[in-house]
Amino acid sequence: MTETILYGIKNCDTVKKARHWLDGQQVSYRFHDVRTDGLDPQMIESWIAAAGWEKVLNKVGTTWRKLEPAVKEQVSADNVVDLLMEYPAMIKRPVLDQNGTITVGFRPNQYALLFNL
Repeated sequence: MTETILYGIKNCDTVKKARHWLDGQQVSYRFHDVRTDGLDPQMIESWIAAAGWEKVLNKVGTTWRKLEPAVKEQVSADNVVDLLMEYPAMIKRPVLDQNGTITVGFRPNQYALLFNL
């Protein structure tokens, strides 16, 4: 049984675009809101293993910009999971888990290839 899970935050514009695209293509998926449904470190670690921590960490968002410069300078592969657990809004969204294949961010052409559409 193939399961597709879309991780994100419900009011994020990019997540809304991804959900709209999936719905329009009639792709069955489950939405997991990282704020309300929660996260665990193993989940983030699996995304990092698949995509790299630099891609999972969103450095262009408001949450990142509000961090103290000293915190930003200290971010590394060793501590990024703790940072993302504390600030889930800093996870680049959405994260799509298509039967174990992790895709970070939303690009319609990439999703079309993933779902053979």
